[in-house]
Amino acid sequence: MEQTNPFEVNLPQVVAEVQAAFGRYEVALTTNQVEVLDELFLDSAHTVRYGATENLVGMEQIRAFRVGRSPRNLARDLRNTVITTYGRDYAVANTEFTRDGDARIGRQSHTWLRLPQGWRIVAAHVSLMIVA
Repeated sequence: MEQTNPFEVNLPQVVAEVQAAFGRYEVALTTNQVEVLDELFLDSAHTVRYGATENLVGMEQIRAFRVGRSPRNLARDLRNTVITTYGRDYAVANTEFTRDGDARIGRQSHTWLRLPQGWRIVAAHVSLMIVA
């Protein structure tokens, strides 16, 4: 028996909303707009960001990391970005990135949740692959 999916996957309007939020995040990240990054992450003790060199649990740790992070070498090129929405209030964004002068390939994933104040990241993960 085939199961039906209770969620509508990739409703065009919802995908467009998450793409816009993801684009806003990318600009804020690469231009070190800490206040925008803070806005786009859910202000909660349950928000998680696992980075290439750090594990951050809760918005206080995430904020402290952002404030202490160097604003240099933030530019990057994205590729293979995939945004998938489930229903109207939940989305996952995955992308790969590269930086000039660095042979490694970065990977980033976000879990987005629609709240009354807009789309917010509730979990994020960044990792780097060593390319042989």
